[in-house]
Amino acid sequence: MKLIIRSAKIIDPQSSFHNQTVDILIADGLIEKIGANLPNANNAEELKLDNLHVSQGWFDSSVSLGEPGFEDRETITNGLLVAAKSGFTGIALQPNSFPIIDNQSHINFVKSKAFGQATELFPIGALTKNAEGKDMAELYDMKQAGAIAFGDYNRSLENANLLKIALQYTQDFDGVVIAFAQEEKIKGNGVVNEGIVSTRLGLKGIPNLAEELQVARNLFLLEYTGGKMHIPTVSTAKSVALIKEAKAKGLNVSCSVSVHHLTMTDEKLDNFDTRYKVTPPLKTEEDRQALLAGVLDNTIDVITSDHNPIDIEHKKMEFDLAKNGTIGLESAFGALMNVLPLEKVIEKLTNGKSVFGIEKSTIKEGATANITLFNPESTNIFTKATILSKSKNSAFLGMPLKGKAYGIVNQGKLILS
Repeated sequence: MKLIIRSAKIIDPQSSFHNQTVDILIADGLIEKIGANLPNANNAEELKLDNLHVSQGWFDSSVSLGEPGFEDRETITNGLLVAAKSGFTGIALQPNSFPIIDNQSHINFVKSKAFGQATELFPIGALTKNAEGKDMAELYDMKQAGAIAFGDYNRSLENANLLKIALQYTQDFDGVVIAFAQEEKIKGNGVVNEGIVSTRLGLKGIPNLAEELQVARNLFLLEYTGGKMHIPTVSTAKSVALIKEAKAKGLNVSCSVSVHHLTMTDEKLDNFDTRYKVTPPLKTEEDRQALLAGVLDNTIDVITSDHNPIDIEHKKMEFDLAKNGTIGLESAFGALMNVLPLEKVIEKLTNGKSVFGIEKSTIKEGATANITLFNPESTNIFTKATILSKSKNSAFLGMPLKGKAYGIVNQGKLILS
């Protein structure tokens, strides 16, 4: 592929072309030349789009796709195409398929299904066998096969000693342990955030304590063992404060927040709409503001869509019985631009690579072309027609979005939405 991207503003603080509007010549997957008014000597394809901006390729640290086992929710092939058209050159695949991705052969299977796609797939292996929290999975073998981290998706490890052993064991091969935080006994039968809204609606609440107690415990274990810990989708002000304190102590901890927790609160639940039933539950405006502050001061390292497709049979039902989760790839950039400045959005959509040891590709001559194309000023309303995923369970339907992903250049391919 030979491609000239015309009049693109580069947003990449690591690049000497940061904030400059230039042409970019890409040949055979590499950035060959960057400059103004580049000549087209070899009949390269030319790309010119309205208010075109480019950055390093975005990476989503938490994506569920379903395959194997739940292909009715999403397949790997279509899921990666959705990610590409949404601006993501890489995704971390959660292990919550059927079977659970908990051994080397499962890692090899999902990687083979993703072979040749423009968006790269980086598998997360389950931390425990079948994600049951009883016995540690084959972590080293999965790491050798390509797993970038280990965690049981949206399941908190109740056995503190097992988490301690995992943190110690993974240090031998520089592994990352993902420690989701929700104390199951305190959560109980809760389905939404405990507070004024849950009381008004008569729904069982989950107190913030369920997350914060587990965050505190996990950080104590990390302080004891050393190693690398990633706490996904934090959702309370106290969790952010605890992680900030741990970082100040020098602990090797990172964390993420979901797009929906940055842009919505539990006030969305007033109509018992199960699209807003997520894990962890949507919180109050006070927590949302604390999460935004945590992003701005870099306590929170990564923003994720936490994309989780659920089939209609398990979503459109009584609130207590409906499965948790929302899709989020297609709406991630536009929703974030409503609440955060552009450079911070780009930083948090690319920083996951650093957290999980994936090579970053700066926009410079001679570098691999791993680029996201977008327009930060475009406005639209997110509708069902916008959804490319097989499942349509989006909490963002009807939301005005600012900004649009045009697509990506990666793996020698151009994918446009």
